[in-house]
Amino acid sequence: MLIAFIPLYASFRKVPVYEAFIDGAKDGFGTAIGIIPHLVAMMTAISMFRASGAMDAFVGLIKPLFESVGVPGDVLPLALLRPITGAGSLAYVTDLIKVHGPDSFAARIASTVQGSTDTTLYVLTVYFGAVGIRKSRYALKVGLFSDVVGFFAAVAACWLLFGLV
Repeated sequence: MLIAFIPLYASFRKVPVYEAFIDGAKDGFGTAIGIIPHLVAMMTAISMFRASGAMDAFVGLIKPLFESVGVPGDVLPLALLRPITGAGSLAYVTDLIKVHGPDSFAARIASTVQGSTDTTLYVLTVYFGAVGIRKSRYALKVGLFSDVVGFFAAVAACWLLFGLV
């Protein structure tokens, strides 16, 4: 109903619907062109982080600590990937579900983390880059902090709902 209502209301108000749509598309195209350098830089940084082995080394260091308190070590890479890339984290969750099964504790935590955190660095890159904001220091801190809280809240929720397995 909403899709039909908007053009009908615009026509009733004598707004040139097609011309307004074309003007919006032109503005959107300019925005898309403007954020491409930011996206390329972010994707390059992600690729370098993963290819250098830094992610694997970091996960290897903290995995015993997390496993000692009941967090499956297989979900730790997701905690690092999710703030960076939505597609990469979704691919990781898919692989984790294929390996452990959809009803495993690790898969349940991973699915909950996927739904309770955001792609903070991607959002900051795209949206702040699109409007020209250069100083994103506080937004980055708050976004990453909320991702950490979201991860631990997802683990706690899975413990409470499914029991420590």
